[in-house]
Amino acid sequence: MTRFETAFAKGPALVCFITAGDGDTAANLDALVAGGADVIELGMPFTDPMADGPAIQEANIRALEAGTKTADVLRMASEFRVRHPQVPLVLMGYANTMVARGAEWFAEKSAEAGVDGVICVDIPPEEDAELGPALRGKGLSLIRLATPTTDAERLPAVLNGSSGFLYYVSVAGVTGMQQAAQGSIEDAVARLKAASTIPVAVGFGVRTPEQASQIAKVADGVVVGSALVDLVKQHGTEAPDHLRALTSALAEAVHAER
Repeated sequence: MTRFETAFAKGPALVCFITAGDGDTAANLDALVAGGADVIELGMPFTDPMADGPAIQEANIRALEAGTKTADVLRMASEFRVRHPQVPLVLMGYANTMVARGAEWFAEKSAEAGVDGVICVDIPPEEDAELGPALRGKGLSLIRLATPTTDAERLPAVLNGSSGFLYYVSVAGVTGMQQAAQGSIEDAVARLKAASTIPVAVGFGVRTPEQASQIAKVADGVVVGSALVDLVKQHGTEAPDHLRALTSALAEAVHAER
């Protein structure tokens, strides 16, 4: 089994996101794992993160001002893999940072670093050739995004070539600003699961254990990002303790639905 299959086989999984280079990334990642995160998403800082709200935008700026480069992100990933051999790790970001040296280079270096999958926000399925074949050629999962506007006509294109899990963006907006109504999430997850056997993880706007618990009743995974990134901003070097506490509460809520 792949690390993704193992993580989702247990039942609803908690997927946690932070931005690479924002604070002490290694300590922050370790805190997420210690708190019970099942899957980690590591954001690659970029100057124009169009899908992200203020919290992650500011984290990108802090990381870039600290001098974080793609090489640093790959190093962080490699060191994470040594410390946490079994935890799935996803690089999440934008095409500019992933294909600047060529898709083959990025796929090879990501595989060498022990990365399991990649989420590229701004390469649509219709442009899969830009990155997808290179990733799949190195055994990496291309994790696609589905949204409330992904209709039945387009869904097959989104699913084609996707693996690991399907990330359902539950609101038609940016990260961290609002949460979709539970009823709309339930309807969307049911529709997506009827079309594919890939686990469906729901994110955008999930901030509390109570919200996570409700989503975990119907989805295969719950994604939390902005609430964790906010803690890095608020607490700086003391962030790991706060990240561990929130992650623990979120994990308890999600895992209770297993």
